[in-house]
Amino acid sequence: MKSTMLFVLAGCLTAATAAVGARADDAGFLRSFQGSFAGNGTLKVSASAPTVNISCTFKSGATSTSLSLDGKCRGLILMTREISADLRASGAGYTGVYIGSRTGPARLNGSRSGNALNLGIRWAKEVNGDRKARLTLEKTGSDGMRLTVTDTDPKTGKTIVTSRIDLQRT
Repeated sequence: MKSTMLFVLAGCLTAATAAVGARADDAGFLRSFQGSFAGNGTLKVSASAPTVNISCTFKSGATSTSLSLDGKCRGLILMTREISADLRASGAGYTGVYIGSRTGPARLNGSRSGNALNLGIRWAKEVNGDRKARLTLEKTGSDGMRLTVTDTDPKTGKTIVTSRIDLQRT
């Protein structure tokens, strides 16, 4: 369950330092994630595990070149996981580090496409047979966001959704 929370909140992005070269329209995009959010979703601890329903809350801060999401997700009766990450604009892309998984810090690297940040995840240790996954942080309407993590099922080679969280501003 803990490594899945890594998936869930690799999308929880905390950034602190300014970066040079971010696209001019990224400032408004990043700032649109500012505020408090809550919502529900699903996650899979591993590719072969059953899907678990979760509820999450996040606080987000943003600058013209960074985004900060710190949150908690709860699943089952007793499982609670705090998660955060650092993400900042770097040239034409985004880089960062996710903190909070039992596998250790994970690297984030990717770019913006429309209303979404598409980020590669590089886990500190193997998850689902390798160290790679994908995170999409998508703006949904004026007050929502969706965090989706996909990975490759080691048995079938097909892409699967390991977590999806839909959040609304509170």
